[in-house]
Amino acid sequence: MTNLQKNVQVASYGSWSSPINPEQLTASTPSYAYPCCDGENLYWLESRPWENGRSVIVRRDSKGIISDALPAPLSARSKVHEYGGTPYIVIDDVLYFCLYDDQRIYRLDLTDNQAIPVPITAENNYRYADFCYDTNRHRLICVAENAATENGVPPELNNGLEPTNILEPTNSLEPTNSIVAIPLDDSLDGFLAISTLCSGDDFYAYPRLDNTGTQLCWISWNHPNMPWDNTTLWLADLDDQGIPTEPKNVTGNGDEAIFQPQWSPDNQLYFVSDRDNWWNIYRWQPEHGMKPIHTMAAEFATPLWVLGMSTYGFCQDSHSKAVSLVCCFRQKGDWQLATKILNHSHQSDFTTIATHHTDISDICCQGIKAWFVGSSPESNAELTEYNTKDQALTRVTVEAKLPFDKGYLSTPISIRFRTENSGLSEQVLGKKNTSKQCSEQHAYAFYYPPQNPDYQGEPNSLPPLIVICHGGPTGSTSTALNLKIQYWTSRGFAVLDINYRGSTGYGRNYRKQLHKLWGIADVSDVVAGAEHLIKQQLVDPDKIAIRGSSAGGYTVLAALCFHDLFKAGACLYGIGDLETLARDTHKFESRYLDTLIGPYPEERATYQQRSPIHHVDQFHCPVIFFQGLDDKVVPPEQATTMTKALRDKQLPVAYLSFEGEGHGFRKAETIKRALEAELYFYGKIFDFEPSESLPKIQIDNLNTVSGVK
Repeated sequence: MTNLQKNVQVASYGSWSSPINPEQLTASTPSYAYPCCDGENLYWLESRPWENGRSVIVRRDSKGIISDALPAPLSARSKVHEYGGTPYIVIDDVLYFCLYDDQRIYRLDLTDNQAIPVPITAENNYRYADFCYDTNRHRLICVAENAATENGVPPELNNGLEPTNILEPTNSLEPTNSIVAIPLDDSLDGFLAISTLCSGDDFYAYPRLDNTGTQLCWISWNHPNMPWDNTTLWLADLDDQGIPTEPKNVTGNGDEAIFQPQWSPDNQLYFVSDRDNWWNIYRWQPEHGMKPIHTMAAEFATPLWVLGMSTYGFCQDSHSKAVSLVCCFRQKGDWQLATKILNHSHQSDFTTIATHHTDISDICCQGIKAWFVGSSPESNAELTEYNTKDQALTRVTVEAKLPFDKGYLSTPISIRFRTENSGLSEQVLGKKNTSKQCSEQHAYAFYYPPQNPDYQGEPNSLPPLIVICHGGPTGSTSTALNLKIQYWTSRGFAVLDINYRGSTGYGRNYRKQLHKLWGIADVSDVVAGAEHLIKQQLVDPDKIAIRGSSAGGYTVLAALCFHDLFKAGACLYGIGDLETLARDTHKFESRYLDTLIGPYPEERATYQQRSPIHHVDQFHCPVIFFQGLDDKVVPPEQATTMTKALRDKQLPVAYLSFEGEGHGFRKAETIKRALEAELYFYGKIFDFEPSESLPKIQIDNLNTVSGVK
C-alpha cells in the first residue's frame, strides 16, 4: 500500500503523478461471470486480460480448492449474436463448453487429469450458447446460430456424408437462430444427430426445461425489435421424442420485454416483465395467469446483450422445504441484493440484504446458498456466496487488493439534471423532431471530482472534464469501481459518466425516450451534463473532452459535430456513418436503428442528417480514434473514413488500430496502449505535460491547434 505524502504539491490538472497505471487495470483482476453448480463443486467463468483476454472456466471443489477446469491455452467463449453468452455447462463432473477458436462444443472429463477435450459437434458454421440439460433424454438444449455467409447453407460434414439430421439450412443471407438439442450418448458419432426444437423466429433465448422434463419454455423476438423492446414467452409440452408440441404464448403483448424465464423448485414458471414500466418479477400459473410477486419502482433485469444473464434464482432448505427467491434490483443507479420467501404472499416478506456492493449480477442458486458477482466504488468485482439460512456473506474469489491507498479513489456522486434540445442544429433535428417530445426532460449521471491526496490544482484554475458516453446505447453505467475512470481522476481530471435518455435502470419509459431520437436526445444530455458542471464552476469550460465506445462513440462524434461545447474527443470503435452501420453490421443489431432512428432505407434522409461523416465541415476540434481490426459489429472502415475526412479538413486527428481485437478491447497490451495514447493526446490538446513518460503517437495537423506545443 502506498504511503501518502504529507506535503501536497501544486501542479496543473492532468499532470499529477498517479499510482494508478494501465498495468493495474489488466495485470491481476479478472472479470467474473456465469457461476453454476455441479454437486458440491462451484464453477464460474473468468476473463483474463493478461492472458490475451482468455475466458477460463474455474472450479472450486468441495474442499474449497480453486483451480482452472479449462486447461490453457483454451478459451471458452461463444460468438452467438457476436456478443456471446453462457458458453459452458457442467453435468456430473463432465464439462461441456464452446471453444472460442472454432465454436464447436467440446466435452472434458473433469475426473481424469489426463483427459483432453473431445468435440461433440461437427466443424461447421454453427455457434452455441445458453445451455440447459435434459436429464430424461441425456442431451443438451441450447441456442444455436448458423453464421454461414453464403445462402445460410452449412458446408458438407463428416467426410462428405449427406447431413440427414443436422440443423436445417436456410435460404436467407442472414444468419439463422434456433433452439436445438444435442445428444450426449453418441460422442463423435453424434455429429449428425443434432435436432432443431424451435425455429422460425429471428432470435431465441433462455430455453429452460421444467423439473419434470415434460415442458420447455423460451423467449423469442423478431426484427426490428431488440430483446429489451418486445419479446414473447413461449411454453410447450414435449412429445415422446422430446420435440415441442404446439407452443402457447404465455405473455408478450407487443410492448413488453420478457427476461429470464425460470422454473422454481415447486415447478412454477417465473420471469421478469416490464409491462408496467419497471422490470419486475412475475409468476405464471395456468389457472391464474401472471401476477407480480413484488411490485417496485425498480429494475430486476438488465438488457439482454449476452445470452444467459441471471438476476434471480431459487434457494430451498432441504429440511423445511422453504423456498426463497434471491434477486438483485437496480434503483437510483445502484444495485441491491434481496430475498423473498415464496411460501408467503405478503410483500412485507421482501427483504433487502445489506452488502457493500453497488453493482450485482450473475445470480446462481443451489440448496440454501446463492452466488453472485458484485463490486463497489472501492472494490473490484468479486464472486460472493450468500447463505439464506444464516444470512452470511462470504467471498469466494480472492480479493484483488488495490496496490495503492484508497485515498486516491474518487467517490462517485449521483446527479440528476435538466436537459433539453436547445442548441442542436435544425439540420439534424428536422421539423418532425422539434416538438416537445424530448424537451425539458431530466437525465442522470455520476460525477467524479479529481482526487489525489498528493496534489492540488494551480490557484484560480479548474480541472479539465471528460464526459463519458456508455455503449449500447441501450446500456448503462454504474458506480462499480472502474479503474479507467480513476486513471483520469487521480491525474487531475473530473469525469462525468452519463446515463443519458435511453439508458436502462430507470424504467421502460426512460429507455423509450431515445426512440427515433438517437443522435439528438443523447447528445442533448451529454451537453446538458457538461453545462451543469460548468455552471457550478466545477470544471474548466475551455477543457471539456468527450469519450465513448461503440454506440457511445457515435454520441461522441455527433456531439462534436452538432455542438461546439467540447474541445476534444476520443472515439473507440465508434460510428460515423449510420447508413454503413445499417447495411453492414451483424444480425443482432441489423434492425436496431429502426427503433433508434427509423426504418432504412425509407428514412435514409434522416440517417444522412444524423451521420457525422456528412457534416465534417461542422467539426471544430481534435479527435482521436481507436479501432480493433477484427471488429464485426462496427467495421474498421467507420474509423478510417472519419479519420481521413478530418485529416483532409486539417483538423488534428490521430488513429490507432489493433490487430486481433474485435468489438471491445480484451488484450492487456491494447488496453495499456490505448489509455497512454489518449493521455498523451489530451496533454497535447489541453497544453499540459503528463507526469509519466508516454509513447508518442502521430497526431496529424497538430500545429493547427492554437497554443499546442
